[in-house]
Amino acid sequence: MAGVGRQRHGTCESGGYMGGLTEDPAFLATTFVVIDFEATTPKGYPAQPIEVAALALRYEDGTWTEVGKSASLIRPPAFAPVTPAVTAQTGLTPKQVGQAPTAAEALGALDRRFAPDKQYLLVAQHAATEANIIHNQREHCPALARIDLLDTIPLAKYVAPGLPNHKLDTLLAHFAIKQPADRHRAYADVDVTAQVFVRLVSAADDQLSDLAALVKIAGRTAKCNMPAQEELFDT
Repeated sequence: MAGVGRQRHGTCESGGYMGGLTEDPAFLATTFVVIDFEATTPKGYPAQPIEVAALALRYEDGTWTEVGKSASLIRPPAFAPVTPAVTAQTGLTPKQVGQAPTAAEALGALDRRFAPDKQYLLVAQHAATEANIIHNQREHCPALARIDLLDTIPLAKYVAPGLPNHKLDTLLAHFAIKQPADRHRAYADVDVTAQVFVRLVSAADDQLSDLAALVKIAGRTAKCNMPAQEELFDT
């Protein structure tokens, strides 16, 4: 993500030598963008975003560095209002999102922060959710929609297979990461997911030789990058 000054990301900082993965040139050349959406799920329609947050991280000089961040509420379409159940989970109300940017405006602004000459991977907890929302909104964020993803769940299963499950709250407890007060808001979830991701990479570092090995375990191809299915029969 371009246009944001660099700073050390205190909650994600990890000093010292970490091993093979973090010495791989492809890993070092990649900006990892942790992303999260909050959404409504109207009957008969795909999930509609009402909030998005992203936190961009690079591994540089033996530590993680924050190189960009973004957060925005999103005004949902009329067919996808914020319901009491959504408010109960996220704390967001219809009034809060009613004056927010549209998906086209919010996601368009986020999309423009991805530099065409940089290498990115998105990072998400249960990345299928984010992948589907991004794909369904791809007309507003074409650059974002072509970035492949890493899912923290299969990476966590690889690193800590003995856990009862690999939900975000379980991983926070496992790594002794404090629960945010506003859990289920997009930026709070992005922040703790980033902390989990950093710890997972550290734990897997001596077991994985390079970025390709990480992608093999936790990668998810963006739907826009999947080959189009050929027609079975000529018309």
